[in-house]
Amino acid sequence: MAQEPWLVYCDGSAVPNPGRIGLGAVLTEPDGTRHTLSQAAQESGCNNEAELRALLAALEELKLRGAGALRIHCDSSVVVAQVGSGTAKPIARLASLFDEARALLHSFDQATLVWIPRHRNREADALARAALGMAEKRVVKLSKKRR
Repeated sequence: MAQEPWLVYCDGSAVPNPGRIGLGAVLTEPDGTRHTLSQAAQESGCNNEAELRALLAALEELKLRGAGALRIHCDSSVVVAQVGSGTAKPIARLASLFDEARALLHSFDQATLVWIPRHRNREADALARAALGMAEKRVVKLSKKRR
């Protein structure tokens, strides 16, 4: 019988890019209990490193919480391609971090890493930005006026 997965949304911010790194994640247990992660990384780096470090922080937290099955949502196509398939052209500077993420991901009973568009990852983005003392990005909807 398959386990119900934890649902995970993770995001990282580098401000400026490259610069300080903020990590954010929303972890939802199969029973609906929610946990959030919002922390500044010790390291500075680029946006890809921020996204990757957010994934690593989420995976480490999930290990501590005893999660077995995961469905992870990430808005970084680079991270999903590098960690998920392993067939993408490697980014040499981040290779050891990608290897660490792959190994940690494979240590769970079941784990799926999927790309989602940025607008579906707003809460994790807000947590990553908050870790750096920044406000949530405002979304402005433009309406078309009829004449």
